Amino acid sequence: MYPGMNNKVAAAITVNFSTLRYGLFGVLGGFAGLHLHLTGQLAESDLFSSSLLFWLAALLLLWQNRHERSLHNDWLSLLLGAACLTLVLYKSLHLFEGDFFLRLFPLLTVFGWCLIASGWKHLRFYAKELFLLLFMAIPWEFVYLFDISLITAKFSAFILWILGFDVTRQGVWILLPTGSIEVYNGCSGVRMMFQLLGISWLVLSLVPTSWKQKIGLPLSAIALGFIINGFRVALMAVLVALSYTEAFDYWHVGNGSLIFSAIAVLLFGGVVIKVATAKTAASTRSAIKIHR
Repeated sequence: MYPGMNNKVAAAITVNFSTLRYGLFGVLGGFAGLHLHLTGQLAESDLFSSSLLFWLAALLLLWQNRHERSLHNDWLSLLLGAACLTLVLYKSLHLFEGDFFLRLFPLLTVFGWCLIASGWKHLRFYAKELFLLLFMAIPWEFVYLFDISLITAKFSAFILWILGFDVTRQGVWILLPTGSIEVYNGCSGVRMMFQLLGISWLVLSLVPTSWKQKIGLPLSAIALGFIINGFRVALMAVLVALSYTEAFDYWHVGNGSLIFSAIAVLLFGGVVIKVATAKTAASTRSAIKIHR
């Protein structure tokens, strides 16, 4: 309490700050709802599910730390933050299907919101939330410029050879005695790798990790996505060789492809749980040593 301030004035100021804080969260929740609505209408289902997951994580972080971050501001930060949110609202009225701005929307919104809430000088306190939403703003589609289909074809052919199939390979073609498939870049596993990479990004933003884990988790995500997709491609090669056209379509573009994604997510979830458990065990050991 400030000197000379009576209890009623102090209580009124506390109520006003609480109201302002909840009002700011209400505004942010409105922007999140608008983004999810636009994403559901104008983007692929993958972007909608990713947006929902990353918004929930960012809002959870902001809500958990709401009492640790004071409401400070200056006119410049207020104007910049308002300009960001105004830009987001204006662009929301002029979007087209697949617009890249849908990826920038969350980062720009939270950046402007942070400027309004705490000002430029205190922006560093929101580093976790901004780092989290940075993943969505990165144009990962450019990764497809690096064609890894040949590597995927080699790996899948190796899997079939290990399993005892009479398999040969010519470039990106996997050849079996009664059928063959061509591995395109879109089936090379890049999508699954970056799906898991996004989950690792979430974990690194939400869970305290060591530097080894900060490097190891993303690498594990990429490796696991590549390996699981390699088995999927090998399975499709066998289905083509057996002339199971419907089964091939199911595992290629149907729900079967989602099953492999689910398997990859579950396996990576096991890696994440192991990391979190190891971190908890290490903290417990440190606490016991200090107590002794």
